[in-house]
Amino acid sequence: MEQGLNRLEIEKKEIWYIVLPLFLVMPLLGLSNQVFGFFKEESYICLNLIIQILIIVFTMAIAIQSWLIFSHLLSNQTLYIGNLFFIIALLEMVSLVIAQFPTAETNYMETLLHLLMRVCLSIGFLFIILMPKKRLTMNDRIYTYGSSLLFVLLCYLLVYFSSTYFLLEAQLLLKAGTIVHSMSAVLQVITIVILSKYIKQLPKRVIWLISASIYLIISDIFFAFIQDLQSIWGFSALIYQFFAFFFFLKAIYYTTVEKPYQQLLKIKQDLEQSQQELHFQAFHDDITKFPNEHLLLKTLKEDSHDNGRQRAIIAIEIDRLAAIRSSIGINYSNTMMKLVAERIQAILPPHYFATKLLEGQFIIYINHVKTREELVQFCLNLKSAMQRPLQVQLFTLNGNLNIGIAPHEENCSGEELLMHAQLAMREASQIPQRVLFYKPYMSNGLADRLLLEQELHKALANEEFYLDFQPQVNLKTGKIESVEALVRWRHPTRGFVSPELFIPIAEESGLIIPLGKWILETACSQAKIWNEQGLPPMKVAVNLSIGQLFQQDLVHMVQEILQCTKLEPKYLQLEITESMTMNIDQITQLLHELKAIGIQIAVDDFGTGYSSLSYLKDFPIDCVKIDRAFVRNIQHNPNDEALVSMILSMAKHLRLKVVAEGIEEVEQLAFLIDGGCDYIQGYLFSKPISAEEISNNFNELHRRARNVLKEFRYEEDFVI
Repeated sequence: MEQGLNRLEIEKKEIWYIVLPLFLVMPLLGLSNQVFGFFKEESYICLNLIIQILIIVFTMAIAIQSWLIFSHLLSNQTLYIGNLFFIIALLEMVSLVIAQFPTAETNYMETLLHLLMRVCLSIGFLFIILMPKKRLTMNDRIYTYGSSLLFVLLCYLLVYFSSTYFLLEAQLLLKAGTIVHSMSAVLQVITIVILSKYIKQLPKRVIWLISASIYLIISDIFFAFIQDLQSIWGFSALIYQFFAFFFFLKAIYYTTVEKPYQQLLKIKQDLEQSQQELHFQAFHDDITKFPNEHLLLKTLKEDSHDNGRQRAIIAIEIDRLAAIRSSIGINYSNTMMKLVAERIQAILPPHYFATKLLEGQFIIYINHVKTREELVQFCLNLKSAMQRPLQVQLFTLNGNLNIGIAPHEENCSGEELLMHAQLAMREASQIPQRVLFYKPYMSNGLADRLLLEQELHKALANEEFYLDFQPQVNLKTGKIESVEALVRWRHPTRGFVSPELFIPIAEESGLIIPLGKWILETACSQAKIWNEQGLPPMKVAVNLSIGQLFQQDLVHMVQEILQCTKLEPKYLQLEITESMTMNIDQITQLLHELKAIGIQIAVDDFGTGYSSLSYLKDFPIDCVKIDRAFVRNIQHNPNDEALVSMILSMAKHLRLKVVAEGIEEVEQLAFLIDGGCDYIQGYLFSKPISAEEISNNFNELHRRARNVLKEFRYEEDFVI
């Protein structure tokens, strides 16, 4: 819009060059005698000479500009315009020289040369604008300019011999002049009509050319009807001819110099803007627009020589970001990062420098720290700002942050300070407060953890994972009706790697998504194999990670696995942890969709989370599992005993099945039986064993369960 207004202003300004000649004609018509009498005759002769010299200068300038610019454009129109004005310049020079020797013959020759010049100008210019554009070669420039010189020489010879042998009478010469100038004016009108078609494409250039044509028309009219070239009208005609060539020069100058310069200037401005944008992109994050790692390291390096101030770095990450990103997709997770960045920016003090790393971590650099309490207070403000859930399209996500703080230490570089803050941030994910200052012990084992993360990515492809299954005994029937699938990692050099070590790494790296799918496929396939081997139907329980729970195609994936393995949905139980129930709106719909397939839903580690128990009535849950932490000391700790009793009673009233984990002693079993527990699993009956052991020793496992339970009052109900 702004460019359009600027363009309109330019066009209005240029229109004045068309209207102005008409205003100048009026005083000449009414005050011609007074104006003419103002100067003496000798003055007009001098003024005519000056105007003729300026006309030669302008026309030769056009010819030279066209000669020079042709080497870049190689345009036929540029070349022919230069040749046309080269011819006019030469004819004007010859006419000027002849005029210095005033005789009847020289006056005659001067008039013929003038008429010849006007014919060449009107016909030549019209011919050029009608000519189709094409590219020429450098040789064409030499040929055409050479031809123009030869043409002027022939014209001079023709005029010279005409004045010598065919001298026309003054009246005939005057009539010939009237005809030539009238014809020239008509051709200029045709030229204006043709040029007006291009005024939208090339507004400024066309305005100049039309102005030049109008000046030539007025000049031709004056020349056509005057009797005395030494009168005010002859001088005025020459003035208008001078201005016409001036505007021709401006049009050529605009096309060959001004416009390319403006384009070059615009290219320079665009290039500077592009450089600024590239500089911004190089040192800023595309998603949050925060400064990135490059600018952070540059700033740390620049401040490394200033030892007079206490510095600190605060490292911040969204808890389980890799799992969330793998589950909800990159677009939604990027939106989540924007929301977190906005909340950080809202509470950021002026002298705190916030950046974002590629790993999804936010780094706060403070180059002047007064007290540790200042850092703690900022972290508390940040945690408070993140209490409200993050609304990302249909997802309501909790922005739980892990925060690590690394105060400045002597002989500690900026890169080391950054690494310390990141180590403290990782350790903070293991404590409830989620905020931790760096301690030297945190650096121990860092290299081994990074190596283990790399090896974890290869383990799935190398088939290093396998499943063990722990039986779950129905206390009402004494039968093994279900098993829990537990993933194991047999490393080729490390040997057995504990799930407590590699599962958190898998969740942080996002590998939990493909690993969880493999576990689900393998567990369902094994349950179907047992059924085909003739074993009683057994339900298999598989744990879901939070990353899988937010996986967009989870329901579809479960359906596909059940179809591929041909396992009936009722023999699959998916277990979620209590902490996953925080996002009630999202989880409710997802669990109902899973429940609609026909599978069962259980809450694992019940009692260890921080959620409201209201989800028990809102979610389609079939079973709760009492965590082993409460069962372990049930016979020694009255609080654990009361808590387990409460869970059993609550589950009974809500018509939920209860599974107790970690049963290792008969006293624990006795308490659970008395409390009405439904299922138990633990080393008292069986440790986690392989699928082959269950196939080969199924009857033995039942016999062991009978021997353990025969002391209790349910023995007569057992059917094994």
